[in-house]
Amino acid sequence: MTATTPDGLADDAVARLLESARRFNIELDDAETRRWLDALAAETAPDTDPDAPDITVSADGVFGHRVTMLDFSPAVLARFRRIGELVDVKGPEGIVEGALAMSGSSTQSKIQAFPGDGDFFQRLNIKAATRSEACQILATVLRDNAIERASGPTYQFIEAKWSLWPFDCVKDGETQKKGGPISWRPDEVLAGEMFVERDGERVRLGWDELCEEPGWCKLDWVAVDADSGGLANASNVIDPTWESPDGEIVALDGYIDAYFQEVYLDQEELPTFAKVVANVSGDALDDYVEQLEGEVRKYLAHPNYGKVAKRMYNVFRYSGRHVEAAYVRELFDEPTVVLYQVWSLLWTLENAAVEGSTIPEENVRAQTDDLVMTVVQALEGVQEEEVVAALLRLRSALEAHRDTSDPEAVARELDAAKAQLENVVNTFFRDRLVALPSIKDYIDSLGVVPGSGGH
Repeated sequence: MTATTPDGLADDAVARLLESARRFNIELDDAETRRWLDALAAETAPDTDPDAPDITVSADGVFGHRVTMLDFSPAVLARFRRIGELVDVKGPEGIVEGALAMSGSSTQSKIQAFPGDGDFFQRLNIKAATRSEACQILATVLRDNAIERASGPTYQFIEAKWSLWPFDCVKDGETQKKGGPISWRPDEVLAGEMFVERDGERVRLGWDELCEEPGWCKLDWVAVDADSGGLANASNVIDPTWESPDGEIVALDGYIDAYFQEVYLDQEELPTFAKVVANVSGDALDDYVEQLEGEVRKYLAHPNYGKVAKRMYNVFRYSGRHVEAAYVRELFDEPTVVLYQVWSLLWTLENAAVEGSTIPEENVRAQTDDLVMTVVQALEGVQEEEVVAALLRLRSALEAHRDTSDPEAVARELDAAKAQLENVVNTFFRDRLVALPSIKDYIDSLGVVPGSGGH
């Protein structure tokens, strides 16, 4: 899928890139940009040896796809290995084996000056006599891990995604459609059951009874950073597989995910990784780019230009649009981008402040104060005043919520703060993305009217 470009045309494209960057005062180093483009071209060039590995193992004992590793810095390793100890799903030795990876913006630590959440991805391979037995083991392992780490002085379990709705129903007043992912509250995970309404009747759904269709498996926590005392979302998406007695690998959720945006934390887990991904589809890269382009369309229709930029970057890296990738790459280092992180942390604050949370109140208060200071440093003028005012109202609502249990007040102030930040972040990314003509042409080619709410 890599596009090769004659040197003259490449020089012309880089010149246009630099001109667009200057227009918005984006700091873009010409020599560094060309070095990165050369490195990317080398890593994505067709291999003379079709059996050459596409995985790079670093001196720090981490590994990942060679293009992904170009943007990874070991400076974040210690922090993510600590968070990894919380989210890592363990099972009986010899039966359950895993390979835990950082994912999302954390894998791009060389360029993501302001990464978002602590996102993880784990391949969980289960050896069993039958698929049904493997599904039962998966159900037990996920629930046991969530219960074991339900809460502590530095973390709070928030939610599990487990299995699919077996029928249309109503849960907590909201309509749920058959085949959609099921969200489980901590108390429901502990009980191993939930109750919903179906045709006006109360119906029980059991965790174990739903195991034949694992669906999208995900565990979410809020955690306190050991170094800064700040808060972070910590999530682990599980990709479960069954290894049959004859060695066949079968995806329990119907699809073995590709590995184009993951950095694995432990070289000793490379054999498990290699065994599982040997079964990834030969069209995995094309499927990955197509999936990302679908998400770009979604976030254009329901505008979230921060997510558009993050997904475009990966589309461009893996589809040969390297100059466009180099431009988007530079946007992630701009001071205003820190507001994307602030936006993400508002959800963290909401979950850390709920009644019964074990996250210390001083950490919630300190996190809110840090967000205010971050906004002050990143913005100026009317924008700064409006966003800071919204965050200060949120801080007051969070403190009142601890004392009076007024979730509606917190929800109102959270929505107001999110709306202020969403406007700033969207404007920043939208204006700068369309400033490069080739990116504007790409967006136009997708046929989505931004803000249309369409598909």
